Amino acid sequence: MRELRNIGGLHPSDYTRRQWFVLLYALGLVSTVLAFTLAYWWGMRTLENEPRTIYRSLNAVVATMTTTGYGADAPWQTRAMNLLMVTMQFGGVVIGFVTLRVLIIPLFERAPLKLDDRLSLKNDHVVITEYQRDTEELLDELERLDVGYVLLDPDQTEAKRLSDEGYQAINGDAESRADLDRASIEDASLLITDAGDRTASIALTAREANEDLRVVSFMRSTRRRSALEQAGVDRTVAPHALIGRRLAEKATTPVSIDAPGGDNDGFVVREILVRRGSPLHGARVGDSPLANHPSLTLVGGWFDGELRLPASPDDRLAPNTVLLVAGDEGAITDVISETSGVQSPRATPPSRVVVAGLGDGGAAATEVLRDHASVTTIDERQEADPDVVGDVTEPETLRAAEIGDASALVVTVDDDSTGLLTVALARSLAPDVEILARVVDTEKASPAFRAGADYVLSVQRICARLVAAEVHGERVMNPVRQVRLVRSDAAPFEGRRLADVRRRTDRDWTVLGLVRDGSVSTAGEAVIEAEDELLVVGSDQAMQRFERTGPGS
Repeated sequence: MRELRNIGGLHPSDYTRRQWFVLLYALGLVSTVLAFTLAYWWGMRTLENEPRTIYRSLNAVVATMTTTGYGADAPWQTRAMNLLMVTMQFGGVVIGFVTLRVLIIPLFERAPLKLDDRLSLKNDHVVITEYQRDTEELLDELERLDVGYVLLDPDQTEAKRLSDEGYQAINGDAESRADLDRASIEDASLLITDAGDRTASIALTAREANEDLRVVSFMRSTRRRSALEQAGVDRTVAPHALIGRRLAEKATTPVSIDAPGGDNDGFVVREILVRRGSPLHGARVGDSPLANHPSLTLVGGWFDGELRLPASPDDRLAPNTVLLVAGDEGAITDVISETSGVQSPRATPPSRVVVAGLGDGGAAATEVLRDHASVTTIDERQEADPDVVGDVTEPETLRAAEIGDASALVVTVDDDSTGLLTVALARSLAPDVEILARVVDTEKASPAFRAGADYVLSVQRICARLVAAEVHGERVMNPVRQVRLVRSDAAPFEGRRLADVRRRTDRDWTVLGLVRDGSVSTAGEAVIEAEDELLVVGSDQAMQRFERTGPGS
């Protein structure tokens, strides 16, 4: 289906090698028939002295090349004309064999094709080698962003399956220079490798072919980072540890920002969590009561752990969505009490957090948490040195960790089934505890919410976004504490409405409101005056750029 779709009108650079071959073959066939037709027309007119029309000449050529006969013009008298006809006959036989191999067998007998023939032309693309997670999740993310890629998979069956489904995948050994060349490594801009102990060898081989290549490696841990950097790896990512740290940051740093300077009539920025089972689940952001509230401004939110400032009206609300809302603190409280299925997370860091699972993710989470709260760790392995040794799916283990008195639970066990059971058990034992969980399989995120989790991050989903962000030289999942509200001179926006200023979506900051005579206005119809001050919110990095360069226009 993808071959037919490509032939149907995409840019020539999107054609696969096989599509180019078929196209060139068709052009060659047409050119050959036309050349023989002109030669036959000239020969009958000049050599045989029996002129024929160009259409009759074409008929005679087709009849000869398809071996259906030689037409009413046979026999021919001159030696040259007979040689021409013999050439046509041999040409017809050759073309018949080529047509059989190129078109008939692949179409009707499903003859195996080289997967390389299905690759479109590549330049400045991403080469992915031995990706050991949900490959389709990653490739779908790249295709959604229109990022060129080639997946080099050592498993021929898996590579063929992905190729048959329309993905740009081939089979091969990533340590082989020849196989990397098949993936156009010389023209690539980024190599993503997930090959474990083979990473150094792959990076060295790839860098030999392309010195300007950026290399990003997924690893179980970052302990070998220095060795991999020596081998040419630019960045080493340990997904489980990364997500463990982000869950810890989410647990310990609730966003609650007061407007800087002055009284400002209680104007604040608060988090609002869309809870599991909320009727808002699946609703568009633009249709939510928070977006349409007359005295509140929806700043942005975290969607699957990704901070979006501002949030698009078309974004869908899910149980793991945390929205940032600005306005009067009393109005925010009223909305939370009136809207079913939302709540305001803690306004202060937790006093005690339980961490279930002390693998790479749990260890990373514990390291972050110890600077902010008392931590109780659980693991069934004595060598991990947990505070409580035991099975996290047993009530006695969670009770020994005093789950009922904990402010939050971070679940980072390695098995998703164990994690889901842990979440459900913890929710039954401690209805008010905030539960943050990591799952490996993206499809397990929804069951985790149904089991009772308040916030879930998927390893597969985050890895896919990491790759997509690396293509653009960005970082994903900034710590939640990196949200800052600043005052700014309003003169560059004089005469414009707040709604018009907010409409810009190509910036990583947004204008919440204006301060005039000590009062804050967030109404979209408010017209900005030169003497006003603007309240601008964004990530810490975005606000640093904003303060250096100014608001622009």
